[in-house]
Amino acid sequence: MVLAYHLILSAYGFWLPIDQGGSWSAFVRAYELARFGPATKTNTRRSVAGRRFDATQRVAMRAALARRPVVFDGRQARAIAIGFADYVGRSMVPVHACAIMPDHVHLVVGRFRLSIERTCEQLKGAATAQLNRDGIHPFADVHYCNGRTPTPWARKGWWVFLNSNSDIHRSIRYVDKNPVHAGLRPQRWSFVTPYEEGTLRVTR
Repeated sequence: MVLAYHLILSAYGFWLPIDQGGSWSAFVRAYELARFGPATKTNTRRSVAGRRFDATQRVAMRAALARRPVVFDGRQARAIAIGFADYVGRSMVPVHACAIMPDHVHLVVGRFRLSIERTCEQLKGAATAQLNRDGIHPFADVHYCNGRTPTPWARKGWWVFLNSNSDIHRSIRYVDKNPVHAGLRPQRWSFVTPYEEGTLRVTR
């Protein structure tokens, strides 16, 4: 039984549908990326971040994007956290770990009344709304012909099923250490609550 999820939200340009490590996309939507080959969809829900890839090709793929890859600065990371906190407060989704990195976000999310797919989209939407409120959206100066601003996030998200207490604790440790391993300060967010082993809270 799934107790929780390790959820990864990628900023635009961080994880592409043709990444050699695998992706969650069934096909390539962007014309500028199609020349690099078909989508590398994988059906596994285990992390594939450690797979080998051609660094030169990855640089070329990012250079071909229609917009610059998103790299969140400190102000934007704080806005994302405020957006998450607002959504967590309204929905009561249990979040047991969170690391907001410059180009992606890690969260450990407990089971919830919504599907993980829906929770993923709600979290991204709340973060984007806060970036807009603060006037620091990465694409604030870019607009589609309908006036809308492109999302700073990649489509969908990646989640790993956590089926035991040991899985959850291991993922929490990984997420908590992620900023430190990248040379950043440890992160502590008010909306993160400790995981209580042996409990299963499906919020309604």
